[in-house]
Formats: sequence, C-alpha cells, structure tokens
Amino acid sequence: MVVVAQLVEPRIVIPVVAGSSPVVHPIFLLGFANELEEEGGQIILAPMQSLEKRIHYKFRNSLLLAEALTHPSLAYESTSPHFDNQRLEFLGDAILQLIVTEELYRMFPDFPEGRLTKLRARVVSRRALARFAMAIDLGTYVLLGKGEESSGGRRRPSTLADAFEALIGAVYLDAGRKVARDLVLRLFESEIGGMAASPEELNPKGELQERLQALHPQAPGYRIVGESGPDHRRVFLAEVSWRGLVLATGRGKSKKDAEARAAAEALRVRLWEGKQEPVTCHLPAAE
Repeated sequence: MVVVAQLVEPRIVIPVVAGSSPVVHPIFLLGFANELEEEGGQIILAPMQSLEKRIHYKFRNSLLLAEALTHPSLAYESTSPHFDNQRLEFLGDAILQLIVTEELYRMFPDFPEGRLTKLRARVVSRRALARFAMAIDLGTYVLLGKGEESSGGRRRPSTLADAFEALIGAVYLDAGRKVARDLVLRLFESEIGGMAASPEELNPKGELQERLQALHPQAPGYRIVGESGPDHRRVFLAEVSWRGLVLATGRGKSKKDAEARAAAEALRVRLWEGKQEPVTCHLPAAE
C-alpha cells in the first residue's frame, strides 16, 4: 500500500519500498498523518516541484529535500520522534565554504590569504545567504512551527540562511560534489561575477580601522550626531573620530549606512595625515 501526505501543490514524491513502513519515518510524525492518502506507488509529501524548478535540480531522494526544509520549530511542537534541518545545515555550510574557497582561489591566483578570506565572507555571510535564499523564494517552502510562522519566521534572515545551507547539503548528499558545485556557482553567478569585476572588499569601516591601527592601537569611534526626515524615511548623520580628531561625517538611511559613509569619506580625505575641516558625505534629502 502507498500513502500520500498532501500539503499543497506541487508535491515532493517519495518512493516507497515494497513491504516497508514509510509512515514511521520522522516526517510523518510531525503532525501530517491525518492527511495521508493513497496514490499509485508513491508517497506525495509536500509542494516542492516549483522549488526544484527554481534551482534547476530534481531530487532523487525527496526525503533529503523535506529534511532540508524542516525548521527546528516544527519538531519542537511535536511530541513524536522528529528530524530537522540542522545537520544538513552543518554539512551545507562546509560544502559552501569549500566550493566558494576553491572558486576564489582559482579566480585570484595573486591574492594573499587575507584578501581571499574577505572576498569569501562577501558570499557566504549570513546576510548574503539570506539574500540568495530570497532570490529563489526559499522561505515559501520552509516547514515551520505555528509559533515561528506567526512571528514572521518565514522572512527571518537567519531562518533563510539556515535553510539555504541545508538545501546545499541535501543536494550534495543526493547527487555529489560536482552537482552541488554547479548549483552553487549558478546561484552565486552574479555575486562572484561582480567580484571578478571589482574584487576590492567593500568595507570602509574595516579598511579605515586597519589603516589607523597600523599607526596607533586605538580604533576609530563612531557616533550619531543628527537625524532628519519623517519616521518612515529617516536620514542619520554619523561622525567618525580617532584620537580626538573628527575625521569625517556621513549621512545614510540607517545608522550603519551613515557610519559606513563617514568611514568612506574619512578614507578619501585622510585627515589623520594633516589638518583639514571634516567633510560630510551626503545622501539626497528625505522627501
């Protein structure tokens, strides 16, 4: 007999071995048992065909995909044995690191370790992975507990980044390193291609700190010295100083952005090399 766990369309198809008892698998112990139906020789678990189309890869073992998309919150709300995507997240993190490291090593044969590390961070940071997950609408497919769902977990960057890592881990187990590598490089094509055109690390705060601490151990300091605009379009004015000297100010739509613009302006005017008036890096005024 074959059972079907129908959640929404399109669906994950899980092959059933004759004589086996598929409903003891943890995915069927997460609260979906009442929705099981029979359908010619296969278990239909979840609406994932469209995700497979988005990533241009069809899983041979759909349970791996189901596991990759099962958030721990779903398991926490079940009293039965369960699984979640944390182990695949652990594996996927390592796979992503290796694939991106190899590609950057090949692309930039003259770069030292430090620069390669910074470039890799641009691709595999939590923020970057969440952005890649949003590009394939991964949050739509994640299986969440009711509490996590109601608190906006489907759009939470950490949830998206974890699911993306788990997805890569699942592809690696399903098809091997080459297929996983091809998928990662295809999904990361724009980001990595941008590095080839502009490999410099876009981190003015980090660069400013490195330059100043090469002269003195004290790090630069930042403070917000002004705000303007309506609540929904605030513009912040940040000031960066070092050893009692105001180096520059910068305006941005967030405090972090304002600080980064102040750092970029400080790098441009280099007041630590002489006495000049600080310069402000402006954004267009808020409407």
